[in-house]
Amino acid sequence: MNNCSEKSCKTQLIIICGPTASGKTALAVELAKKLNSKVISADSLYVYKGLDVGTAKPTNEELCGIEHYMIDICDTCDTFSVGDYKEIAKPILQNLMLENIIPIVCGGTGFYINSLIYNLSYGESKANLQTRELYMKLAEEKGNLEVYKILQQKDPETALKLHHNDLKRVVRALEILDSGKKKSDINDDMKPIYNYKAFCIDYPREILYERINKRVDVMFENGLVDEVKSLINSGYDRSFQCMQGIGYKEVLDYLDGLFDLEKCKELIKLNTRHYAKRQITFFKKLPNLVYLKPDKIENLVDRIIEQI
Repeated sequence: MNNCSEKSCKTQLIIICGPTASGKTALAVELAKKLNSKVISADSLYVYKGLDVGTAKPTNEELCGIEHYMIDICDTCDTFSVGDYKEIAKPILQNLMLENIIPIVCGGTGFYINSLIYNLSYGESKANLQTRELYMKLAEEKGNLEVYKILQQKDPETALKLHHNDLKRVVRALEILDSGKKKSDINDDMKPIYNYKAFCIDYPREILYERINKRVDVMFENGLVDEVKSLINSGYDRSFQCMQGIGYKEVLDYLDGLFDLEKCKELIKLNTRHYAKRQITFFKKLPNLVYLKPDKIENLVDRIIEQI
């Protein structure tokens, strides 16, 4: 049972999204308590076991007994794509709805969220780590433009829609090509499958950046360097997908002697701020997104319930 009767609540799905360090998890947990609901994580690094400190993965205490799906579901050595996420998370979402539970999807990985609310066929193309490594290495050696030129040759229509410095999406388009189809040939239906409401805590940019900087400091206090060392000792290096995440790749460079610890911290803060900007831009395009002014969690929960 949840707190919405059939007559008073038509919302099938609630999304808590937005940039990193904006308080998504805490809000989702308190909302789930009120609605007797469950949470489906939409974070591309939470899926990995063993990546705890550098991802700011919520602790059991922070989850407050609320059941969360899509956390710690694959080993550190695994590759994991949007298609993998959709394949596992979609049935969970549908089963919760059948149980008359309003699922709460919470996270900052926009492609994961889109894979649940739209019929997106691009997500069916599995990750190809070998192809990804090839083009990432090429970009590192010869620049992003060199990789972009390859996409221009192989799929010019998709290339026209992307900037050459949007390396992640350029490489993803090349991965899809390796699956035997072009991204430009995929006609996705962008009409939402579910009646959903999405919410984002809208911190002023300077306050959000302060929260990000503080979070990074806490990561180091909680042993980020030791976590990366432990992963290295277990045989993991930068060739693994999970080690390419912000926080991990910078610490690897620090351990390789490329710069000192303070420079490492500043780079992680800078790269995380840049990532947050990209998240903000991505979610601005999400229909039905309601921005919430920062407030006490209980007040934010009340505002959400009023609108669903």
